[in-house]
Amino acid sequence: MIDPYIKLLAQLHYTFSNVSLLQQALTHRSAARKHNERLEFLGDAVLGLVIAQRVYEKFPNLPEGKLTRMRSNLVKGETLAKVARELSLGELMKLGPGEMKSGGRRRDSILADAVEAILGAIYVESGIDAVALTINTLFEKRIKALDPDEQIKDNKTQLQEYLQSRQLDLPDYKVTDIKGKDHAQMFTVKCNVHALKIHKTGAGKSRRIAEQEAAKKILEALPL
Repeated sequence: MIDPYIKLLAQLHYTFSNVSLLQQALTHRSAARKHNERLEFLGDAVLGLVIAQRVYEKFPNLPEGKLTRMRSNLVKGETLAKVARELSLGELMKLGPGEMKSGGRRRDSILADAVEAILGAIYVESGIDAVALTINTLFEKRIKALDPDEQIKDNKTQLQEYLQSRQLDLPDYKVTDIKGKDHAQMFTVKCNVHALKIHKTGAGKSRRIAEQEAAKKILEALPL
């Protein structure tokens, strides 16, 4: 039963006693009633704490603002999706038919959530020390590469600067859909760059995340 996860467990430096916890962490809400959203909620909090501590210890003289920026860069969805791809999580995810057809195995938001859910599952089973070991393993090279003076710009900022440099009007962001209950809402936002006749939609657990995802898609579609 554990065979499909042998490589993953080696990369995590952790072995589950209760394999069903790992299976739940890799189950999207579209596939089953018992899915990974609660574990993801927990994993998000644990990841933020462990990364905050690592950054705090690595840079003992830095002000709070720079520490916050570096932590945010490490735990943002784009970074987590890259970690998920390094772990080949897309191949292990359990998705519903609709998500399968729409490319859910490659979607950043689904992959990022799976990373957080796995961390939540490890925490549930073995506590903070075990999950901290896994987080440090997965993020070590990124933590070592941190540069407190690097100016990290998010997708919305990059898009705004691109348009301003060409004296074009700024994009419009509009919420087009909100699904789910209050504690587990999913926002869909449309970003429209009228001057270039380009529009893309993004989705996320908050309006801010959805806007960033939409801006990212616009950036990928921009002429060089």
